[in-house]
Amino acid sequence: MWKPAARIRHPLPVLRSPSPNELASARLFQPLTLSSGLTLADRTWVPAMVPWRATAEGFVTSDVLEWYGRFAEGEPAALVVEATGIRDVPSGPLLRIGHDRFLAGLTRLVEVVKERSRGRTKLFIQCIDFLAIKRRPPRDRYLDEFLMITDRHRQQLAERAGDPSFHGAPEEVIRAALAALDEVALDEVLSPREREALHFGMRERVTDVDLPHVRELPRVLPNLFADAAERARKVGFDGVELHYAHAYTMASFLSRKNDRSDGYGATLEGRVRLPREVLAAVRARVGTDFTVGARMLCDEIIEGGSVPSDAAYFAVELARAGLDYLSLSTGGKFEDALQPKVGDAAYPYTGPSGFECMPTALSDARGPFGRNVAKMALMRSALRAAGLSTPTVVAGGIGTFDLAERVLMQGEGDVIAAARQSLADPDWFRKLRRGRGDEIRGCQYSNYCEALDQRHRVVTCQKWDREGLEEPGVRTVSDEGRSRRRLVAPAWDPGGRAETRADTRAGDVGLARG
Repeated sequence: MWKPAARIRHPLPVLRSPSPNELASARLFQPLTLSSGLTLADRTWVPAMVPWRATAEGFVTSDVLEWYGRFAEGEPAALVVEATGIRDVPSGPLLRIGHDRFLAGLTRLVEVVKERSRGRTKLFIQCIDFLAIKRRPPRDRYLDEFLMITDRHRQQLAERAGDPSFHGAPEEVIRAALAALDEVALDEVLSPREREALHFGMRERVTDVDLPHVRELPRVLPNLFADAAERARKVGFDGVELHYAHAYTMASFLSRKNDRSDGYGATLEGRVRLPREVLAAVRARVGTDFTVGARMLCDEIIEGGSVPSDAAYFAVELARAGLDYLSLSTGGKFEDALQPKVGDAAYPYTGPSGFECMPTALSDARGPFGRNVAKMALMRSALRAAGLSTPTVVAGGIGTFDLAERVLMQGEGDVIAAARQSLADPDWFRKLRRGRGDEIRGCQYSNYCEALDQRHRVVTCQKWDREGLEEPGVRTVSDEGRSRRRLVAPAWDPGGRAETRADTRAGDVGLARG
């Protein structure tokens, strides 16, 4: 991952137990009712994380059930299932919801979360579409197989060599001539997109309207998202989260980089048009009493990309169109990703925008803790200025009671999401509610988990994945040439200590709707 030039190792935050008085009045543990009518027991939220535990065909596995079941034991108010593909196409070991054959496994997933959270946790599924991206190819294979030879290549070679015979040369001659060029000369002959395909791997964009399937996205995607949402409701999810963030299709429509001229790009109104149409199709299919939220960026952090003022406009437009909540993030784009090794695909969290999305304790002077909350607060302010009460879910290095409570009390957000801290300790919200904050296993903010995700390896946490490997029933994974890791955090036994007032109150709210 990219790192700032001037780096400071920031001390990890001190974890403490709130006092009984603090817990009794904590905004973090107050319920929240969404416009769909769904009540969250409090303001605690585990956002979507990809654990790489599904089958290669996208089916739920026992490891998937255990992953979400373990988070459910911590009883967050909301838990969002990983980015789940809406198309019926292969996508590797990521969950899919693009066909009814996936419903049995998803039904069981819903059951497990309800059982292991004692009915307290509301379960949403994040629905995603993504365009094609290829692995970085070897130079010789790219030139031999993947590069489409055109008259432009012939013209470039003829001019460089002063040899007009290249104009009518067969394809194999052109490929051989290109292969003989040094790296600088080859880059001069190739177009920008061809250079990218060689050095990073081919990547489709929403602006590739010369490709029929890309041109037709506005016609195709609303029904695909609506189908997915209908399936989610059918199997018992409490809601869906539309993935409008980071490097994927819907976020790319919102981006300033989107210059489509067909009414679905170029202007703010054009860029938000398809996200609005997708939302409308979903809402028409599932009704107003089923929660529909979206994950979106407050800032792209790339050259020529969207900025917070764009995001504030989109937030208002999408909230007016009927979103029940907005979950906010930052960066995570392909445009500034670091070059992958040959055989690997580009990963959108390796560049500066990726760092802003998941900053580490080794950071610049701003540090990683609540780093982007101020930008996220602008989204909430824009909503309130427009007379909208749509709640915002804020995230990014929020791993203590004090920081979470400050964000809520200052009106910078309505719900606190924590991915890395929840991975480090799935019980941390529950421990806070019980006045057991001194027992929380704190995140190191080293991005050990992110490095596993980048390599498409099963995601675990360094705070617990080597612990108790020989205990009965512990599920483990052994990566090739590496030591074993356990797949989920050890169970927490709260013992016989009495529950706090906050824990009892919040639990009752959740069970009332369970």
